[in-house]
Amino acid sequence: MDKVEEKISIYIADDHEMFIEGISLLLAINGMIVVEASANTGTELIELLEKKKVDVVLLDINMPEMNGFEAAKVIVKKFPSVKIIALSMFLEKEYIQELIDIGVSGYILKNTKIVELEKAIILVASGKKCFSNDVGLKLLNAQTNNEYPEVLLPDQQHGLTEREIDVLKLIVQENTTSEIAEKLFISIHTVETHRKNLIKKVKVKNIAGLVKYAVQNGIAV
Repeated sequence: MDKVEEKISIYIADDHEMFIEGISLLLAINGMIVVEASANTGTELIELLEKKKVDVVLLDINMPEMNGFEAAKVIVKKFPSVKIIALSMFLEKEYIQELIDIGVSGYILKNTKIVELEKAIILVASGKKCFSNDVGLKLLNAQTNNEYPEVLLPDQQHGLTEREIDVLKLIVQENTTSEIAEKLFISIHTVETHRKNLIKKVKVKNIAGLVKYAVQNGIAV
C-alpha cells in the first residue's frame, strides 16, 4: 500500500488464542489497524490469504501443522504484496537470519509494548523494515548496505517481581493453575496467591485484565 494514512488490514497467526485476543483488542483502540481475522496454524493463515489478502501478517514462528518459517515461504511466493512481521520470543541469530533470507519485513519480540508493535505495523505497511533487537539490526545492515531499519527495544520495567512476571507469562500462555505450579516448582496455593497479588497490583478485575495488561506492557510471550 502507498499511503499509511489509509487503514491497515492485518491477520494475526499465533497458536495462543488469548494472545491473539489481547493483541486484537489493543490494536482496535488505534483505529488505523484492522484485524481482519486470526489463525492458529500456518495452514489456516494460508487459507485466509487465499480468500482475502491483507496488508500485513503478524506471524508467530512457532506454530503447529505449518510453522512460521514454512508459512513465510509460502506467503512470499504466493502473496508477494503481503508484508510479514515475524513474532517471536527467540533472539537466536539463526532464526532471524533465516527469516530475513525468506523475505520478512520485520522481526518483533513478543515482549514489545503494543505502541511499538503499532509503529512496526505502520512502518512495514509503508514499505519499510522494522526489527526489535540489536541482532536483527546487525543482520539487516549486512544485507542492506547499512540502510538502517527502525529498531524497537522492549521496556522491561513493569513494577512486578520476577516470580510474578513468570506467573503472568504462563497465564497468558493459557496454563492452568496446576500447570503453572508444576512448571515453576511451587504449590497451587502459591500460584493462587501470586495471581491475586497480580490482579491487585495492576488494578484489574480478572484474568482477561491480566492478559490485556501483559500484552500492553510487553510482558506477553
